[in-house]
Amino acid sequence: MTYADLHVHTTASDGELTPERLPEAARDAGVEVVAVTDHDRLHPDLDRPVTTRDSVTVIRGIELRVEAAGGQRVDLLGYGARATAGLDAEIERLQRDRVERARAIVESVEDRTGVDLDVEIHEGVGRPHIARAIAAESDLPHNYQDAFDELIGNDCPCYVARSIPSFERGRRLLDDACGLVGLAHPLRYGDPAAALELTSELDAVERYYPYGRSVDRAPVERAIREHDLLATGGSDAHDEQLGLAGLSASEYRPIAEAVEDAGET
Repeated sequence: MTYADLHVHTTASDGELTPERLPEAARDAGVEVVAVTDHDRLHPDLDRPVTTRDSVTVIRGIELRVEAAGGQRVDLLGYGARATAGLDAEIERLQRDRVERARAIVESVEDRTGVDLDVEIHEGVGRPHIARAIAAESDLPHNYQDAFDELIGNDCPCYVARSIPSFERGRRLLDDACGLVGLAHPLRYGDPAAALELTSELDAVERYYPYGRSVDRAPVERAIREHDLLATGGSDAHDEQLGLAGLSASEYRPIAEAVEDAGET
């Protein structure tokens, strides 16, 4: 049973969960702690690093994409986030870029397919919103995954790259704002070994993650030992099903200490 699901998305980015629905979804999954880690933004309805909603502990977090040396893009998870001038400014820039990028992708898809997509362009918009609109268009043969595989995925004809901070800048911004900063889903990247090398400059790494395939977790365990990292875990939920991965109560205790310390500063 998962006690703490520390990687959850909401409608503030590309998820389906709202703060109002979060406690019920957590209870349905037997989860007592949830970290809201929307892409490139802090949830506007969470005003403190750690709060409680209907007996569910809610950690304000963020998933920030950064570019490491060699051009590999990875995701950092910040937990127990406070608003800082530096992070606020970067979030504002990233949200402007997301909106501009989404408009460019939609325009490219429409030019290529000859259809008008029904996509609401707003802060937090991402490719999943566009993929859903493509899948919902009756004049197109694509389902959600086809949209990524054939149109808007990396290296596809309608793909538009985002402007993201460097690993060093992103880490500094999150260090200043958060109680804990870790690497998300390390075995999802094209070069997991290079991604895991970055953990020497971080506090944590995501040990538990629903990869959906068999993976060799030994490199993650080795990084935890070598760099004295805290282990996090989460479902990366974009729907309302929580608890597919995460931490037990005992595994969560050191995470709780880090984020609670952040809330007191």
